[in-house]
Amino acid sequence: MAQEEELVFLPLGGVGEIGMNLGLYGYGRPGNRQWIMVDCGVTFPGPELPGVELVLPDIAFLAEERRNLKAIIITHAHEDHYGALNDLWPGLNVPVYASPFTAGMLEAKRDFERGRGEIPVTIFKQGDRINVGPFSIEAVGVNHSIPEPMSLVIRTPLGTVVHSGDWKIDLEPSLGPVTDEARFRKIGEEGVLALVCDSTNALRDGVSPSERQVSESLAKIIADAEGRVGITTFSSNVGRIRSIAEAAEAAGREVLLLGSSMKRVVNVARDLGLMEGLKPFLAEDEFGYIPRDKAVVILTGSQGEARAALAKLSRDEMRNVAFSAGDTIVFSSRTIPGNEKAINDIKNGLIEQGVHIITDSEALVHVSGHPRRNELQQIYQWLKPQIVVPVHGEAAHLTAHAELARHSGIPSVPRLRNGEMLRLAPGPAEVIDQAPHGRIYKDGTLIGDFDEMGIGERRKLSFAGHVSVNVVLDNRYDFLGDPVVVPIGLPEFDDEGEDMDDTLYDAVLGAVESIPRAKRKDLSTLQEAVRRAVRSTANQVWGKKPLVTVFVTKV
Repeated sequence: MAQEEELVFLPLGGVGEIGMNLGLYGYGRPGNRQWIMVDCGVTFPGPELPGVELVLPDIAFLAEERRNLKAIIITHAHEDHYGALNDLWPGLNVPVYASPFTAGMLEAKRDFERGRGEIPVTIFKQGDRINVGPFSIEAVGVNHSIPEPMSLVIRTPLGTVVHSGDWKIDLEPSLGPVTDEARFRKIGEEGVLALVCDSTNALRDGVSPSERQVSESLAKIIADAEGRVGITTFSSNVGRIRSIAEAAEAAGREVLLLGSSMKRVVNVARDLGLMEGLKPFLAEDEFGYIPRDKAVVILTGSQGEARAALAKLSRDEMRNVAFSAGDTIVFSSRTIPGNEKAINDIKNGLIEQGVHIITDSEALVHVSGHPRRNELQQIYQWLKPQIVVPVHGEAAHLTAHAELARHSGIPSVPRLRNGEMLRLAPGPAEVIDQAPHGRIYKDGTLIGDFDEMGIGERRKLSFAGHVSVNVVLDNRYDFLGDPVVVPIGLPEFDDEGEDMDDTLYDAVLGAVESIPRAKRKDLSTLQEAVRRAVRSTANQVWGKKPLVTVFVTKV
C-alpha cells in the first residue's frame, strides 16, 4: 500500500535549549518530502569552548535533503533566529524571505564581516503571502523587542500550522507592530491544526508589563539624574533606543551612541525611517564638551562582553568618554544565564568609580519580549489549535508550557526535542523518526565539529598546559646533544623549589636511558616512553598531566 502524505515538524535547534533556533517543516511521503526552514540562529559559547566565536546548529540532515529544501523564512533579526544564515546559507543556496529590517541587518552584518558573499533576500513582511511548493505562508505581525517580527501561518493540504516566532502582547509598544489579535482570531475561525509556540517565559505568571511603562520609568531616571546617564540595552531593541533618545531630548540632554553593533542597528533603522523626528546623535569626540547633566549615553555591553563599550567604560579605557562619581548607569536588560560573573565584574568596576547602578530589580527598566502564561492562554483562545508544540526553551520552559496548554484544554501537547521528527498530520501528533542534530562551531574563519576544530585538546591545554620534547640520537642511538624540553603553561618550580624544566629534563634522560640501546631502534616505542615519563613526572610534582608532544630523530 502506498504511504500517505504527511506534514512533519523537525527542530534542529532551539527545542531543549535557549537560542540557536532552526525548524524544518516537511510535506510529502517519507523519502520524498519537500521542506521549508524557519529561522537559522546561533548561540554563543561559554568559557568551556575556548576560542570559539559562535555555536551553530548542525544541518547534516539537509546534506541528503538539500534539493528538497525550497526556502528559508526568517521571523526576525535576533542572532538566535538569523545569526547562522551567513555561515550556513552558502551550502544550501535556496531563496531567503525576510522583512526589510532583517534584510538590512543581514547586509550590515555582511559589510562588517567583509569577504562575505551576498545572500539574495526576497522581502516578506506583515500581511504578505508566498507560495513555496505545497506550503502557502502568510506573515502576521506580532510585537517583540526588535522591529518587524512576524509569526508565520503555514497552510498545507493537511492543515494550518501557526509558527509563533518570538512574540508578546503589548498594547502600548514604543515601536510597532501590535500583535495582530484580529488576524489571529480570523485564522482561528478558519481552523488551526497546530501552534508551534515560544516557551521562553512559560514559567512566569501574568502578563508582561508594557514597553510604555519602561519608557516612562527610564524618562524619570533621566530627568531626575544629577550627572551623566548611561543606559545599556540590547542593541537590536530599536524601540527602547528610540524611547531613551526621546526622553533625553525632553530632559534637555544630548545623546551619544557607543558600540559598533548599536551603531549598525541604528543605521539600518534610520534607513527604514524608524528614527524619524529624533535629533542627530553626538559624535564621540564631542562628548567631553557636554555638561555632565546634559549627557545620555546609550551603549552596548549589557551581557558583560569584555570588548564592548560598557566593559571598557568600567575599566576607564575609552579615549573620549568616561564616567565619574555621581553619574548613573542603567542596565535596561535581563541577564542571560551564564553571564552573571562578567556583568558583576563590570558593575563592581563602575561602583569603584563612584557610579550609581540601576537594574531591573530596583526599577522597571526592562521588559522581556516573550509571552507570559496569561498571554499564552490568550493566543490559545484566539487560534483554538488542536495541537500545541512548545519550542524556544530549555526543559523547564517546555514542560511548564506543556502543562499550561493541557490545563487550558488543548487536546494534544506532544513532547518534542531537537532532532525528533514530529508528525502533525494525518493521525495523532507523534514522534516518528530521529534526525542527526547537534552543534558545530565557528572557530576563526573555519567551521566544524568539536573534534575537527580541536576544541577538546584546546580545553585540555587551558587546564594543564603543554610540554614539547625534542630528542636527537646519533647512529649508535645515544644522545646527540642535550634533549630540548619546552613547557608552556606549567608552574616554574615544583614544591621543593626545583626548576620544572630541570625536573622534566631529568625525566626525559631517565626514560631514554632506561631502554637498552638495542631496543631504541623502535623510535615510536622510545617516543611513547618519553611522553609517559614526562606526564607521570609532571603529575607527581604538580598533580596535573599536561599534553606532551615528543619528537625523536635519528641522525
